[in-house]
Amino acid sequence: MESRLYRATLFALYQLTVLVGLVMLPIALVARQMGVAVPVHRAIDRVEAAYERTTEQA
Repeated sequence: MESRLYRATLFALYQLTVLVGLVMLPIALVARQMGVAVPVHRAIDRVEAAYERTTEQA
């Protein structure tokens, strides 16, 4: 039961980080033109890897 709850929580967190990444896209594009990198992809990659690890174990 705990693993199902953990997996569902990670899936929701993954979806939330993708949504935040999409919302921040215009901000990231403007920031990149000013020479500042917004590392949203790191958060998405980490949560995706954690979710994939839980689906492999199931």
